[in-house]
Amino acid sequence: MPMVTVSISPQQAAGIRAAVDNGGYASSSEVVREALRLWDSARKLGEIKADPLDDESVASGGRCVADMFADHEAQRRRSA
Repeated sequence: MPMVTVSISPQQAAGIRAAVDNGGYASSSEVVREALRLWDSARKLGEIKADPLDDESVASGGRCVADMFADHEAQRRRSA
């Protein structure tokens, strides 16, 4: 599998560690792969904001990936 290096905030890193530590995921790579799958699906459906700094896209229903992933994680916790 190809490797990619990215920079993330300390809060994002803590969130990934927490998802693994809580048993929801086997590894941090699994968390990132799922986030990317969600992003790709949402992008294909046109649910991603074109410009995350554009407040108008929020008003028109666009959502950022972080919001979608948070919703997905909340759903996973409710289902567990």
